[in-house]
Amino acid sequence: MTATPQGRTGRSALASALCALAVTGTVLTGCSAEDPDAGTNGVGKLSAQKIQSRTRKAAESADTVRLSGNVVTNGRTYELDMRLKGDGGTGSVTSKGESFRLLRVGEHLFLKADAAFWNHQDGKDDDSGSDTAAADKLDGMYVKVPTGDPAYKRFSGFTDKDVLLDGLLTLHGDLATDGHHEQQGTRTIRITADEGEGGSLDVCLEGEPYPLLLVRAGGAGTLRLTDWGKDFALKEPSEKETVDYGQQLPAS
Repeated sequence: MTATPQGRTGRSALASALCALAVTGTVLTGCSAEDPDAGTNGVGKLSAQKIQSRTRKAAESADTVRLSGNVVTNGRTYELDMRLKGDGGTGSVTSKGESFRLLRVGEHLFLKADAAFWNHQDGKDDDSGSDTAAADKLDGMYVKVPTGDPAYKRFSGFTDKDVLLDGLLTLHGDLATDGHHEQQGTRTIRITADEGEGGSLDVCLEGEPYPLLLVRAGGAGTLRLTDWGKDFALKEPSEKETVDYGQQLPAS
């Protein structure tokens, strides 16, 4: 039987003891520790500036995305749940308690809402018989929004993937990484601007480095970005479902 040298036994016992301490919470050099970037796409090891560049490129190259949450613009809060692709988008928008659906296919934008939405003017409900009757006719119909109507410019941006993401994915201020996180079961790396004052963005560490969670600067909204690359149907409503007012929508 071969004897084990006493010095070797002592070193082995010491190493085991040190690693046992590491398991209980003491971090010591020489013991294996879990690498938060193990098995990831590697962007977690990059600088914040490079992570932002990578995630923007990934977002731009994706065919589709679902965007949900809230956006504050011009002092007004909009709750969004939109599916977007290169040639249009569809989904719901809620603001000041009023909800409506948007659908854009190419340059054609449609708005669908109930009678109460169309009967609501200047913050008051109009009870006149003619206006109520007109609103009832629009109830549940897709109303085509003329390109020259102010509503077209206001709402078409909510259906434009490139315009919307370009405006939303910009963090304002000095960028820095803010640790590893998790969004709905997916590992992420977070980048912030001005220690969070300029907004923060969680970037996917699994597969493509898509942006998954955006917290906008100044309390201007929080948005989740999901379903990257998942296709969805996008087509114009039928003539029976559509009302075309020509050059201007009814006042509302």
